[in-house]
Amino acid sequence: MSRLDPRLLLQGYATGIFPMADSRDAADLFWVEPRNRAIIPLDRFHQSRSLRRTLRSGRFDVTHDGDFGAVVTACADRDETWINAELERAMLALHQSGHAHSIEVRLGGELVGGLYGVKLGRAFFGESMFSRARDASKVALAWLVARLQVGNFTLLDCQFMTDHLASLGAVSVPRESYVALLSAALGGGASVGVAAAGVPAAAPDFLALDRLLELAGAAGAAGPAGYVISQLLGQTS
Repeated sequence: MSRLDPRLLLQGYATGIFPMADSRDAADLFWVEPRNRAIIPLDRFHQSRSLRRTLRSGRFDVTHDGDFGAVVTACADRDETWINAELERAMLALHQSGHAHSIEVRLGGELVGGLYGVKLGRAFFGESMFSRARDASKVALAWLVARLQVGNFTLLDCQFMTDHLASLGAVSVPRESYVALLSAALGGGASVGVAAAGVPAAAPDFLALDRLLELAGAAGAAGPAGYVISQLLGQTS
């Protein structure tokens, strides 16, 4: 696979596979379907006390879709990466069409952390994250989880399990379980489309958090926006 059509990319995500390259300079991409998949249950994100303090401190400025290209480039800027030029191009095309999003974390105006991923139905496929300051990637992920919670999403796919993700609440599920969760998130399961007592569930809305934060500001909620994020995430230890 040398030329990755954005439509083909979305079809791949919809069937539970995703593309990777062997290196930044690799010419080809290949499809991956892990036997076990890492996901973060949106109601079980692990907010440690230290992360809670960081969120509430307002130390970082957090935005979404402020500089998608810079986030992807930063994620690829490491000794070993699976993001080659072709995948980067395809992701930029998905972003332009509204299917890919980024979270940016800045400190003193400098981009020090962030993540990006693909949105499809009620699923968000986290692709990669980076951090150049302590807790920057944790803050990015916390904001993403809160955004997905408020926006009626049901699945946050993290692809492969790492110690970092496990510390934030990620769990590993077998392929069959993941496919069932994905099907429900895309509208093929009974848990999607109907909330309680036969009432249709609200449509997924990636921008719902922005309106909530505006309302919180108008209501005079104390502290920075990160205080609201911390409240939404709840659980601490």
